[in-house]
Amino acid sequence: MIYLLASVALSVMLLLNFRLFPRFNVNTVQAISLNYVVCFITGYLLLPAGTSFTLDLGQTWTWIALGIGVAFVVTFLLSGESTQRNGITATSLANNLSLVIPVCVSLFVLGGGGRAFDGWNYVGLVLAVVAVGMSTYKKSAPGGPETASTSTLVAMLPVAVFLMYGFTNTMINVMNVRYIATGQSPVVVTLTMVVGAITAGTLLFGYRIIRGIDRIEKQNLLGAVTLGVPNFLSFYTLVLALSAFKGNGAFVYPLYNIGVILLAAAVAALFFREKLLTINKIGLALAILAIGLISWQEFV
Repeated sequence: MIYLLASVALSVMLLLNFRLFPRFNVNTVQAISLNYVVCFITGYLLLPAGTSFTLDLGQTWTWIALGIGVAFVVTFLLSGESTQRNGITATSLANNLSLVIPVCVSLFVLGGGGRAFDGWNYVGLVLAVVAVGMSTYKKSAPGGPETASTSTLVAMLPVAVFLMYGFTNTMINVMNVRYIATGQSPVVVTLTMVVGAITAGTLLFGYRIIRGIDRIEKQNLLGAVTLGVPNFLSFYTLVLALSAFKGNGAFVYPLYNIGVILLAAAVAALFFREKLLTINKIGLALAILAIGLISWQEFV
């Protein structure tokens, strides 16, 4: 459980970075592009003694991990674009509701890690989806970004965010069940994913520099560091949490998503004085109930 709690806390640190970037004039796209280099350095320092890191391109899992890394960058970029075009509400819902994809794959494809779901667990799973929607709901400002465009492409951005977040989380679980569980080091697997992200991020960064869209500034480099360290550790501890619960994504992902929402809401209220609507408060209460129903066997 400690790995799951650590992953939740580190994920909220990512949100704090994005919340504070505008205050310090950090270019979010540049910080995203460069943060994966910091991720790699962080992971390399965590390699167990006597363990070296090499890319074995003859292994199927290596290519899968590299593909997941590229998907990380694409997901971040889609999320940013959707937030600008459709607003935070639609994007946040798409992000958090994507938990249904890895949960369903874990239950019906991977077998749920050997832990059978009972009726209360399924009720908790449904409540988790409802809680995520209610706790992230925000009223749209008249004429705001969510009503600025009705084009098909813009309207499909939240759908793309939903699918990409669901895909990356699902593939992390597949990697855990099919490869890490058979002897691969979690750090090595995670570092391989980061290499894929570095490749995509470097290409993006180089393109934006060449086109004159961005220029290197020290606050962007600092933003890459403050983003990269918790970024790697959040994924690494999530992988460890999945391993600890025998690849049971149906148990881990609802607790992870709801935990992030609860902690983020508390941090936002305490440090940024953000107010919750009544529907948000009901959603948070349902989230606590959902946690109890999903994990009551573990607590007992």
